[in-house]
Amino acid sequence: MTIISNTDVEKVMTRIVEGGYSATKISTTGQFLKDGHTAVLIVCDEDRVDNLIKIIKNNVSKRIVRTPGVKSTVDGSLLNQAVDVEEYGGIAFIINVEDFQKF
Repeated sequence: MTIISNTDVEKVMTRIVEGGYSATKISTTGQFLKDGHTAVLIVCDEDRVDNLIKIIKNNVSKRIVRTPGVKSTVDGSLLNQAVDVEEYGGIAFIINVEDFQKF
């Protein structure tokens, strides 16, 4: 399972399918990626996982996003200033599945 920035998800999905993998997109919300993201479920044999991870890594992009500072009641506090934060384009979870069935 991977969670991919909406900025990168179509490119990743195209490359996954071109690589011979089957994938399902699920619209999600959460805290992994601030500007929108999609969960992608992919099933593959254990010996194909490393190649799949390479495909995902090569098709997501890190970016710098400006985030608001922490709210503070102290006048002139540096906490109120926006900061630049590096945001990753995706995160992957490798889950070993004992069995699955297609029908």
